[in-house]
Amino acid sequence: MSATAIPPQPTEPQSRVLRAAFRAFAGIEKVGNKLPNPFWLFWILAGVVAVLSAVLAAAGVSAVHPGTDETIKVENLLSRDGITMAVEGAVDNFAAFPPLATILTVMFGIAVAEKSGLFSALLRRMVARVPGKYLTFALSMTAMVSHVAGDAAYVTLIPLGALVFRAAGRSPVLGCIVAYVSISAGYDASPSLTTTDVLLSGISTAAAHTIDADYVVTPVANYFFGLASSVLVALVITLVVDKVLARRTDLEPDEPVAALNADEREAIEVTEQQRRALRVTGLVALGFIAFLVAAMIPSSSPLRGEHGGIVDSSLIGGMALVLGLFFAVLGTVYGRMTGTFSASRDIIAAMVDGTRSMAPILVLFFAISQFLAYFKWTNIGDILAVKGAETLRDLDTSGWTVLVGVAVLITFMNLVITSGSALWALAAPVLVPMLMLIGIEPETTQAVYRVADSVTNCVTPMSPYFVMALGFIQQHKKSAGIGTLASFTIPIAAVVWIVWVAFFVAWYLLGIPFGIS
Repeated sequence: MSATAIPPQPTEPQSRVLRAAFRAFAGIEKVGNKLPNPFWLFWILAGVVAVLSAVLAAAGVSAVHPGTDETIKVENLLSRDGITMAVEGAVDNFAAFPPLATILTVMFGIAVAEKSGLFSALLRRMVARVPGKYLTFALSMTAMVSHVAGDAAYVTLIPLGALVFRAAGRSPVLGCIVAYVSISAGYDASPSLTTTDVLLSGISTAAAHTIDADYVVTPVANYFFGLASSVLVALVITLVVDKVLARRTDLEPDEPVAALNADEREAIEVTEQQRRALRVTGLVALGFIAFLVAAMIPSSSPLRGEHGGIVDSSLIGGMALVLGLFFAVLGTVYGRMTGTFSASRDIIAAMVDGTRSMAPILVLFFAISQFLAYFKWTNIGDILAVKGAETLRDLDTSGWTVLVGVAVLITFMNLVITSGSALWALAAPVLVPMLMLIGIEPETTQAVYRVADSVTNCVTPMSPYFVMALGFIQQHKKSAGIGTLASFTIPIAAVVWIVWVAFFVAWYLLGIPFGIS
């Protein structure tokens, strides 16, 4: 790497393909900026459902449920019964929203782990002192692990990526890009269970109840696929970055790359006290897991399900509590050993802070829960699912083709609706039951959704983290703009999408379980 700074490079892409892509993204940004906040968007959609239900009910639209031969008719939400349901059922609709209690339960534990400093120390430990030739993969794989920290991963890992790349004599700009793309494009790929698993499985379960009232999509329903995908996505990002993007000439920062000063080195190093705490915390984690495994071995274990079953066990059904307790225990151990937590009240304070950070999501959940309740009551979703399944059967389309079509649809929708929970809440009530009627399980539909929902996160200007990543990059290269960042993220996203979707199709065709379901 040159020891002198080079003049600022133009941020406008030279490729005709990239210029066309940027014009498209500019249009997406313009359209997206006109969309209301997701909270209001779901209330607007609720209004559309109300009007549509009145029109369809008047037209006598109906369908025959293929499982029960029952005739399903559209119910008018603007009728007396509909208005009564909407008013009297508002509180119940919110309280019964599947992800509400589960996500809060998990967040209590994650908040303790985050406030203790465990996540930050673990991420720094994973990338510190990694040999240069493995640095890109190490940073990308660390990002996959960081998904358990949720959105906090962006704040922690992007600047850390710049520092570790700079310490290795590489461009800090590229370090920011690798961290950002790995977190966002692989957001639903993780070697560990995350809050996303709990959130999406709750919505999928509610959608599946349209066809089967007893169906349950567990939080570990996509775990095997997510684990394998995390390694795959990290490898793909590494290859694209190291073999292609690292050769670009516009990666030089404004200032010459110099050795890290004492404060910067301290920011990426892990102290001896923290290393000791991480070792002990790791042993506790292994002990926690070993205890659960041992407790599940006896066929008469109270943690097992009826007749000694594992899939229907209380351990799987209560995975939200298990995850919350797991992270709370680890965070408490680490916090006590490092002095972050000096008293039990500090643990409670961490939970309170974590709950406070959930406020925007809880507000959104209220709107989503009402919309879903209206959509379900009117039977519009049921009829769409039945009619859609009939159309797919008439077309005699293979399952993998349908799933690839779903991936394309969700990919484009995600460019505008960047909230994963909001988008799945919108799509699941139709996609899950429709594909169930043609023999595709909810776990499979959820898995392909996670692929499509992840990849375009890194290219859409509607994502608040796109702007955040650009801000970190501009700390090293002031001339960088949206075009600069997008010219890096678009090629990575395109390759990851193709490889990941092909990987999903192969997984599906081979009949490999996506997780425990």
